[in-house]
Amino acid sequence: MKLRYNYRLDPTPGQRMALAKVFGCARVVFNDGLRVRHEDHAAGLPYIKDTDLQKQVVTAAKQAPERAWLGEVSSVVLVQALADLHTAYRNFFNSVTGKRKGPKVAPPPFRLRKDNRQAIRLTRNGFRIRADGRLNLAKVGDVKVRWSRRLPSDPSSVTVVKDAAGRYFASFVVQTDPPEVLPETTGEVGIDPGLTHFAVLSDGRKITAPTFLRRAERKLKKAQQALSRKAKGSSNRRKAVARVARLHVRVAGARRDHHHKLSTALVQENQLIAVEDLAVNGLARTRLAKSVHDAGWAQFTAILEYKAARYGRAFVRVGRWLPSSQTCSVCMAVDGPKPLSVRTWTCKGCQTTHDRDINAARIVLAAGRADKQNACGG
Repeated sequence: MKLRYNYRLDPTPGQRMALAKVFGCARVVFNDGLRVRHEDHAAGLPYIKDTDLQKQVVTAAKQAPERAWLGEVSSVVLVQALADLHTAYRNFFNSVTGKRKGPKVAPPPFRLRKDNRQAIRLTRNGFRIRADGRLNLAKVGDVKVRWSRRLPSDPSSVTVVKDAAGRYFASFVVQTDPPEVLPETTGEVGIDPGLTHFAVLSDGRKITAPTFLRRAERKLKKAQQALSRKAKGSSNRRKAVARVARLHVRVAGARRDHHHKLSTALVQENQLIAVEDLAVNGLARTRLAKSVHDAGWAQFTAILEYKAARYGRAFVRVGRWLPSSQTCSVCMAVDGPKPLSVRTWTCKGCQTTHDRDINAARIVLAAGRADKQNACGG
């Protein structure tokens, strides 16, 4: 399976200036290619071939006086910027024609100079990992990397990212070794996500919601108030924007760390993991939007799914229409809908008293067992 490995970069001031130039050139080539696509479509011309577009906005543009500075950066970056444009268009066309599953994909937008996130991508002939651990980028130099862990295989490409907080990262997508199958265990768990408790497990455990964003609201409020008082376009405003971004980075990092630790523990303890598949996009449009985003259920579920696949565990998403709060986990009798204020209830059939959330997690586990594939794939 393929995994993404991110590492922090520490470029020198000169390398930061060189990277800013590379970000700008890649953005200009992307926008030039997109503009040509729009003009051809408006004129009723056929869809120009990818190679012809590259000759027009890269090869020929370097010869023009107004685009001569494109020759100061590596051509690999410019070609990959156009490749990203081609991929975005193909995803859009496949989404329109129904070939692509999932949410509808919009046509690619223009890239803005003031975007908080800038990124470039280089293939194998545009970068090299030196023997001393530095990352050599074409026409940028050897950049210091904080190697927090070893790459499992040689990468074929690297994406250099600058985020809103001014941090630089190198992102590698590599092919990992065969799944590291953990010793088989008899543990099975059903997970019912929530807001009062981040997750309620079928074994009775309740994971308290950490509410990282709520706890940082006071500092964020002060930082955003200070930002609103700064003059637009000033250096102080840029500093204030970076200060707000750093606070959000801390919140996102703490949430991601919590998700990784909890998911690792669940994967190590259980052979089967069943999770209720909630409509996060729908819940994020309600009055609970801030709490839903603060919980980060989608990120946690995605992390849990890839770790289960990596370590040979069974992972099942249970449909959101399962009446988990209406079904008795003992006799499986459906007792009907209940308002959210009812936290405990007694089954009319077997007279068992249930905690609403724990019972729902047990129903999720039962549904996960039913959906789990057997050795023959049935």
